[in-house]
Amino acid sequence: MDLNEITTEQKTNLEEKKEVENKENEMKHFSFEKAFEKSKEYFKGDELAARVWINKYALKDSYGKLYELTPDDMHHRLAKEIARIEKKYPNPMSESEIYNLLKEFKYIVPQGGPMSGIGNIYQIASLSNCFVIGHGGPSDSYGGIMKIDQEQVQLMKRRGGVGHDLSHIRPKGSPVLNSALTSTGVVPFMERYSNSTREVAQDGRRGALMLSISIKHPDAEDFIDAKMLQGKVTGANVFR
Repeated sequence: MDLNEITTEQKTNLEEKKEVENKENEMKHFSFEKAFEKSKEYFKGDELAARVWINKYALKDSYGKLYELTPDDMHHRLAKEIARIEKKYPNPMSESEIYNLLKEFKYIVPQGGPMSGIGNIYQIASLSNCFVIGHGGPSDSYGGIMKIDQEQVQLMKRRGGVGHDLSHIRPKGSPVLNSALTSTGVVPFMERYSNSTREVAQDGRRGALMLSISIKHPDAEDFIDAKMLQGKVTGANVFR
């Protein structure tokens, strides 16, 4: 590609990509023991806080190599990336201004997804913690149910928690136009979504799922029993 023929935006994107590659080559990684020692000092001796931060939020690659020693490193990473985006808008905040809001968790405490995902050059991660998904209109076909399952898995593997409603699914015993003759109701699909949640869990981190159903749905009591007696669904609500 001739650099004289590409647009300014394309040139900027190429320069940013090259900068990221250079940073990736320059970054040094640390052992868990070193990060634990330093982050425990940061948290004033709190071992649980240090372990949780390292396991869930510290910058690491897919091989488990750690690139941050303390939350202060994380806050610098967040500030740098947010400042990069800020420059695209009028009156941008500087990196130091953003860092001063984040440091020591004093003024702003981002959610888990943003803390692990912003400025992460090693993994594709969600920058939001929670998502509500589902169809714009009623749909309880197998195709529609599979589509929601696919959306759920794609979000969960990127660290997103997911919630969706089951009120659109036909109640148990309803006639259907296939060889099954009648609908199985909501409970089997609760199991399906719950199994997908367990399957997508990675590195000891469980997926997060919330299911809901209208109290007017004929299967509402079965929904409650499936949650309370079997205990197989991560979260379940009944809405009036």
